[in-house]
Amino acid sequence: MNGLETWFCGSPFWRYVTRRQLLPWILEGSELGEHVLELGAGPGAATKELGHLATRVTSLEYDHAFAAKLGRRVDGASVTVVQGDAATLPFSDGTFSSAIAILMFHHLRSEQLQDRAFAEIWRVLRPAGVFLALEIPDGWLNRVGHIRSTFVPVTPASAFARLTTAGFSKVTVDFRRGGFRIRALRARGI
Repeated sequence: MNGLETWFCGSPFWRYVTRRQLLPWILEGSELGEHVLELGAGPGAATKELGHLATRVTSLEYDHAFAAKLGRRVDGASVTVVQGDAATLPFSDGTFSSAIAILMFHHLRSEQLQDRAFAEIWRVLRPAGVFLALEIPDGWLNRVGHIRSTFVPVTPASAFARLTTAGFSKVTVDFRRGGFRIRALRARGI
C-alpha cells in the first residue's frame, strides 16, 4: 500500500465506516460461524468488530509491519494475527467456518495470484463455509489512489467463473456505490 492508503485505512474515519456501513452490508444474510479468517487485515479496521461477531478470528496480513502492529493491538484470546500470503495460506484444510477479505484482492500482483488465493480460501474453508469479499471497480479515481501501489482490479463480470473454477458454488456479486460485494459458498460434502 502507498502512504495515502496506509494513512486512510488506519484512520478513525475508515474504522467507523468499516464498522457501521461496510461490515453490515458485507455480512448481510451470511453466518460467519465460530472461526473467521480475515484476509488482508492491514491496520485492522475490521478486526476488532469481527472479534465481537465470532468466537475466534485469525487475521492474515502480508506486510510484516502491519501484522506485528496489529498483533500488539488485538485481544489474543479471540483474535490471532498471522503474517502470511493469501495465495499460499499456512492453514490446514477445512480450518475456518468463513473467510472475509475487504479491499485485499486488488493488492495481489496478478490475476493468477488472485486465482490461487481463491483456491486456497476454498481449501481452508469447511463445507458450507462462506467466503465474503468487498472490492472496488477499475476506474481512474481508484487508479490514482493506488499510484505507487499494486492495483489489479477484480472485474465483477469475472467473479462467477473464477470462483466457480476454484470450487465455490452460489456465487453472487452485488453492487453498491463505490464497490461490490462477492459472496460464495463452499459446497457441503466436498
